[in-house]
Amino acid sequence: MLLIFLSSLFVSFGQMGNLKEVVKLHDNNLVEDTSSNDFLQQAYPSYFDMVDDGSKFKGIINIKESVDILTMEKKVGDQTDSNKLKTINVNDYGAKGDGNDDTEAFLKAWKAACSSKGGASMVVPESNTYLLKPIRFSGPCKSKNIIVQILGTIEASNDLSDYKKDGRHWLIFDRVQGLVISGGGTINGNGKIWWENSCKIDKDKPCKDAPTALTFYNSKNLVVKDLNIQDSQQIHLSFEKCVNVQASNLKITAPEKSPNTDGIHVTRSQNIQISNSVIGTGDDCISIVTGSQNVQATDITCGPGHGISIGSLGAKSSEAYVSGITVNRAKLIGTTNGVRIKTWQGGSGTATNITFENIEMENVANPIIIDQNYCDQHKPCKEQKSAVQVKNVIYKSISGTSATEEAIKFDCSEVSPCQGIVLQDIDLKLEGKEGEEEQVKAVCTNVKVSNIGTVSPQCY
Repeated sequence: MLLIFLSSLFVSFGQMGNLKEVVKLHDNNLVEDTSSNDFLQQAYPSYFDMVDDGSKFKGIINIKESVDILTMEKKVGDQTDSNKLKTINVNDYGAKGDGNDDTEAFLKAWKAACSSKGGASMVVPESNTYLLKPIRFSGPCKSKNIIVQILGTIEASNDLSDYKKDGRHWLIFDRVQGLVISGGGTINGNGKIWWENSCKIDKDKPCKDAPTALTFYNSKNLVVKDLNIQDSQQIHLSFEKCVNVQASNLKITAPEKSPNTDGIHVTRSQNIQISNSVIGTGDDCISIVTGSQNVQATDITCGPGHGISIGSLGAKSSEAYVSGITVNRAKLIGTTNGVRIKTWQGGSGTATNITFENIEMENVANPIIIDQNYCDQHKPCKEQKSAVQVKNVIYKSISGTSATEEAIKFDCSEVSPCQGIVLQDIDLKLEGKEGEEEQVKAVCTNVKVSNIGTVSPQCY
């Protein structure tokens, strides 16, 4: 029996190795389409054809077993050992922090940190504001133990001509491992000029991309904590093609009317933990899109903004897969949506195994919503014959007040109805009218809902 077990174990590891090679082989075919305003992502179908589960993630779930994300910070750049690391101060490489361009100095400092074999601590000193043009901090690095301590303020150039080469990123960390970014400082996207030129603010202007303030791309074993990220040009913080991330104690802010300024955006990434963060922007506080699996958001305060969203998924008839998402202990205040799943008509794939629990709503429009007829464009969307399948979604212990009469809205697809939807211990009332009966209602189309415990309002 022992020989049989060991044999099967080695076969499993072999299959994982093959899987990683296949994923690597198809990396360049994972395409992100951002031609519209909603950060549309499209997954290359062959990547997901390797597995047969509805979530299409069965083959990579074992990644989580190799890294305990809760103790990852200690394994990756433990700051108690920072005195053993080589200290690299950006000022020593020519940065002035006086309002002039410090981009080259930051690049030189990063090059020194990345090439340090024993690990390094790159320091951005406090009491200074460093002006940066778009900058790419590229790996892989010789050390897997690099700390970037942002104590002061990093501010984006507001000269639009500086972004001609790459109009979609400001600060990007590319192909890095074992990186810790912290320090309590501020990353300021200086986004006002971009908002003024957005087609969502001025309908006469063409719709164009704007930069994401801070992007982590194709990286793993990351810790991002204790930062203020504000006034991004568009998305504030994005994890794309990343594995094993801990993001915590973040404060992300932008004006309520700033367009497309999502707080945290997760795409094509696995094993992401977001915790103890306050997010208030002009778009989704957290948006989780295709290719994302095992994402946990815990102890989140959200508002203003568009709520916490899975999606949008399936735009332009694309194939999308999201699985294993948990939002636990969140408070939403004055948002235009609560916890939302949004998919375009015409797409395919699945959004499955999703849990929203222990959530407090305060004057939130559409506190619980599944919208399979999502349409974020000037022209009306045409009727389509396919849809991303939404299934196995649990809403548990959600209470508070709704700003709209429709507190629960399940607008599911006629061609691909929502399946396995559970409402457990739901108590939603109309804001300011707690004493009246029949204050709010549930509007439910093409869905079968299971109620557990006390559920108000209910689907009929």
